[in-house]
Amino acid sequence: MSDVHSTEYNFKLKDALLGAQMLFVAFGALVLVPLLTGLDPNVALFTAGAGTLLFQVITRGKVPVFLASSFAFIAPIIYGVQTWGIPSTMCGLAGAGVLYAILSVLIRIYGSGMLRRVLPPVVTGPVIMVIGLILAPTAVHMAMGRTGDGSAWLVPNNTAMIIAGVALLTTIFASLLGKGWIKLIPIMLGIAAGYATSLILDATGFTAAQQAAFDPGQLQNWTAPALISFGKIAEAPLLEMPKFTFPTWNLEAILFIVPVAIAPAIEHFGDILAIGGISGKDYVKDPGIQNTLLGDGLATSLAACLGGPPNTTYSEVSGAVALTRSFNPAIMTWAAITAIVLAFVGKLGSFLNTIPVPVMGGIMILLFGAITVIGINTLVRAGNDLMLPRNMAIVAIILVFGIGGMSFDLIIVKLGGIGLAGIVGVVLNLILPCKDCNEPLPDEVNPSGPDHHTDL
Repeated sequence: MSDVHSTEYNFKLKDALLGAQMLFVAFGALVLVPLLTGLDPNVALFTAGAGTLLFQVITRGKVPVFLASSFAFIAPIIYGVQTWGIPSTMCGLAGAGVLYAILSVLIRIYGSGMLRRVLPPVVTGPVIMVIGLILAPTAVHMAMGRTGDGSAWLVPNNTAMIIAGVALLTTIFASLLGKGWIKLIPIMLGIAAGYATSLILDATGFTAAQQAAFDPGQLQNWTAPALISFGKIAEAPLLEMPKFTFPTWNLEAILFIVPVAIAPAIEHFGDILAIGGISGKDYVKDPGIQNTLLGDGLATSLAACLGGPPNTTYSEVSGAVALTRSFNPAIMTWAAITAIVLAFVGKLGSFLNTIPVPVMGGIMILLFGAITVIGINTLVRAGNDLMLPRNMAIVAIILVFGIGGMSFDLIIVKLGGIGLAGIVGVVLNLILPCKDCNEPLPDEVNPSGPDHHTDL
């Protein structure tokens, strides 16, 4: 077996290009999170690379995974940045990483089954749904050419809908019909198609004509005769220190964001099982799920301490590992090094910031919808009867509290949104009587039992 196909850590210069290729697979999703949330893409690149290296230290270089920007935190980051600013939001995200570390300690004490008992699908499913749905209006506003809160026009509506539609449809068809590497990078292709469409609309004069005839109504008009300007790219230095942002203490942000970590903590199990199935090794036992979860958490806290989005194991990179059969964990070291080097390219961040808002809006429509569907699928695959009073109460309260905007003003902090929904779900699951609470659906409805939905 060659060094590339071996599961043993073997760091060699000849694997640098393969590592860069792995980063390319992750690149679209990696930079999408900071672009959607207002964070710095170059910082996200740096923290993805640094987080992956830290993960490898914690797991003793045994797991071939790459850590980068987590989609699960997009909604709370956007809300946090708008409400408290980036430094306070980073405090909450650092707390999410600490929760991972606490869970890893509990797993060492009580075993991996502990998470399933405290956080069953009846809690995690609706929490994931809330994450996807709470900022659905933001996606629609951006796809229509407005700011995320809908208060001002950035792009005329007709122009925006064309661009968002191209980006959205390209992403969908690349995911459905793509072969090989194409299927691994649908988001990147969608962004590229939307960007190319924007350039064409600018070059043909369509953008200027639409802007000249545009009626903004009662909203502020921040539109321009061109969608893309390369002036800032020309002004940006080739090499530049990433714009790190350090956290400031904010208890309210911690209580709002930390419960969001419940969902990705559960998903972490699936990711580690998946990469283990791909490489033929049981990483749950060695280096141990408690160590992989600790590595994920510390990488998230490290990212937050520098102003980057939380990290998570990337499924698309695992797919690339399966496709290339590159099981050597050292390849991910090269991917991390490449990410860190690119983080110091100043023109890269400036280029990414030229992407028009409707491009990201089109992607967000699919992204937030997909997160919601994942939450629904979590409930469906569990096979529990949601009409049982206990299950119905937990799911209903999580959804209404999260989507409806319920909040409580405590003595020193205000708790609401996703954070409140997650905390309430966990508490209800622990205190409500559990007689037959996880009873599967009747045979006539679900004839194959809980595993019937495995292939959905």
